[in-house]
Amino acid sequence: MPYNWTRPETGAERELHLWPHQSLPAQGYARFLGLTAALICVPLVPVLGSALLWGVLPFLLLALFGMKFALDRSRRDHQILEVLTIGLEEARLERINPDGGRQSWHCNRYWASVEMHDDDGPVPHYVTLRGCGREVEIGAFLSEDERVALYGDLKTAFSR
Repeated sequence: MPYNWTRPETGAERELHLWPHQSLPAQGYARFLGLTAALICVPLVPVLGSALLWGVLPFLLLALFGMKFALDRSRRDHQILEVLTIGLEEARLERINPDGGRQSWHCNRYWASVEMHDDDGPVPHYVTLRGCGREVEIGAFLSEDERVALYGDLKTAFSR
């Protein structure tokens, strides 16, 4: 599950960290690019030593670097971290975006509420926090099942 409580519930303050699922770890990234490069070289074997090699090689290299660029961009766009801190009197949500920008929301814990919008949100089972005149999303990048589980965890955390 791409979220976890980093501070136990026994203390005065609980902290929840959420992040998008990363399906390709660094080792898998290197293996995939290496295997792709090796497979791209297979069609080059018959044309080694001919002028045709120099006509085909730029396009194969372009395909390889295009794949690398797409994987790097996907990885960079998913570097999101949401931190929800639930204290005795205040609830605070901070979102760290891929570009380093920060967005924050805070509210008196007593007035904060957790809501799930089953069908009327941008994604199914859209989870929001409401309080201090604002409604903010939390965990929109999670899968449907993970958002349902997150909603239950948040309801339990805010009810204590």
